Amino acid sequence: MLEFVVPALNLKAILPQLLLALTALTVLLVDVFAGKEGKTSLGSLSLVGVASALIALFMTRGSFESAYAGMLMADGFGFFITLIVCCVAFLTILVSMGYERICPEIKAGEYYCLLLFAAFGMSFMGNAGNLIMIFVALETMSISIYVLAGFKRDSLKSIESALKYFLLGAFASGFLLFGFALVYGASGTLDIVKLGKFFTAHPDTLHHPMVLGGIALMTVGFGFKIAMFPFHMWTPDVYEGAPTVVTGFMATGVKAAAFAALIRVFFVGFGPLQVDWTAIMWLAALLTMTIGNLVAISQSNIKRMLAYSSIAHAGYLLIGFVVGTDLARSGVLFYLLAYAFANIGAFAVISAMGKKNEEYSELSDFSGVGFKYPFLGLMMTVFIFSMAGIPPAAGFMGKFFIFSEAIKSGYIWLAIFGVINSVISLYYYLGVIVRMYFKESEREINIIAPAGTMIAALSIAAFGVLQMGMFPSYIWNLARESVKMIM
Repeated sequence: MLEFVVPALNLKAILPQLLLALTALTVLLVDVFAGKEGKTSLGSLSLVGVASALIALFMTRGSFESAYAGMLMADGFGFFITLIVCCVAFLTILVSMGYERICPEIKAGEYYCLLLFAAFGMSFMGNAGNLIMIFVALETMSISIYVLAGFKRDSLKSIESALKYFLLGAFASGFLLFGFALVYGASGTLDIVKLGKFFTAHPDTLHHPMVLGGIALMTVGFGFKIAMFPFHMWTPDVYEGAPTVVTGFMATGVKAAAFAALIRVFFVGFGPLQVDWTAIMWLAALLTMTIGNLVAISQSNIKRMLAYSSIAHAGYLLIGFVVGTDLARSGVLFYLLAYAFANIGAFAVISAMGKKNEEYSELSDFSGVGFKYPFLGLMMTVFIFSMAGIPPAAGFMGKFFIFSEAIKSGYIWLAIFGVINSVISLYYYLGVIVRMYFKESEREINIIAPAGTMIAALSIAAFGVLQMGMFPSYIWNLARESVKMIM
């Protein structure tokens, strides 16, 4: 008679994620039973939950824990990804509390609940030790994001972006799951560590059609989530149509979670096949950053411009993935956090540039903003400098770590193409600053003074960008330790 064995539950391993989930459920209950007065505290309650998750995360730092029979791995790598996710969620909630005056729909409890559940899924993706857990976490994150993208129910663009993201995301998830099935058929396991051991012990199976087909399908699935060429076409439409605060959350958290899963699966599970997929990813990195930067130049909407910019940043991150050394992967983690601060900050400025049910997201709307609204102009300048890779902002150090390691490892041409693309990006990045400080406003722009929470979010993001740019050693050492402790 078969006995069902309940996997050992290690609460210490999942404490940060558990706090995020409990906060999400508490927000729903408060929304239902507390009435109108209680609704005003939903954002604050969500902030407390994320802050508690951050504290719990640092309490477990340096230890290795597993839960659910190895389905989840609370290792150093998962620690850093969860740190990025919590920072992204905290800043997004702060921005959302200030964005409520512009988009009243997000006052609803389900908004903050979905935001927290998306962060929950992102964190589990970074800590997954099994392919099935990656898929479950991916769907938890994705379903929440699909709804958040269409949260402005009165906006046709918002509904369109949600529908596009849902349809294309469902196809991408199908590719990913089919890839997992093929790999399972060839190896007999879905455990990522056991996959690596299996391929090391059975090198004759490395080039089996099922294995190669599974890797190809997984590349499609992960490529969609990180906006890698040629699976990037959804990005500009979805970023433009979604509520601006959701766009910032999507552009940073989803990318961090997807890169975490990509690195864990390919380096731990398919490490013996690194030589085979490196050439393909080399070309993907080149095309991704080149296409992203070239198309961004022609955009007149700043959200679409930042969407193509995010595609280019995925290309820079793929350079670190291709190089594959511990230092290169540390560079990827550092870059993801630096990108998160800068990108959320930039979208927060766009969020502040609006009034009730109206946003100013055309590039022409930023003409003269630097003098008319000096705080917003200064903040946008800091974030633009970081994304362009101009010192002393964090983006410069992120690119320096990745490009220098690429040169040391012999990927000189890939590093050269990365530098050339960074120079190309200066055209459209600095174009925003030129408009803010050197062009007169083309139409009358009157915005609501930013709320205190919006100012706090912008200040924290700017501090993160400058601190990581001028004093990068702490975060860099943290990233290096995290990569060494992967499983």
